[in-house]
Amino acid sequence: MEIRSADEAVFRQIYDDLFSVLYKVAYHVTYNADIAEDICQDAFIRFYDKDITFPSLEDAKFWLIRVVKNLSINHVKKKSRESASIEKMKKAQLVNPFTDGGTQLILNESQDAVRRAVAELPEIYKSVIVLREYGDLDYKAIAKILDISESNVKVRVHRARKELEAILMREE
Repeated sequence: MEIRSADEAVFRQIYDDLFSVLYKVAYHVTYNADIAEDICQDAFIRFYDKDITFPSLEDAKFWLIRVVKNLSINHVKKKSRESASIEKMKKAQLVNPFTDGGTQLILNESQDAVRRAVAELPEIYKSVIVLREYGDLDYKAIAKILDISESNVKVRVHRARKELEAILMREE
């Protein structure tokens, strides 16, 4: 039985059946009730506006769950980038007036070397190290964002740090 997402009866049924599940998914990725609700509303708006024909009710539900998961992950990534930029600006403004120019130069060069080393990492390591060190996220949150196990996140963070160390040692 095919269903259309813009069919008001189908939409109402899916909304009633699925909103709480979608909200839980969004909340456990973003950990913010208001944002989770906004993401769910955005997903339902997309669902209705696209007027997609699905082979079954289950397919429509799975589509919505994927959309909410992706919107939530994108939100966390965006917030992580914004937070990292804010922290970077704060640190740049907190230049110690008691350090001499040479000390500041060494600090800046060290930070640049780390940034270059992170850029050289393979994507699977870069994503976990950025979320962990710059995004200040815990292993559980990173696991949810990347859709991998928490133990896999720990392994990747460990390997990323080892790889960073090796890259930085080569540069010296």
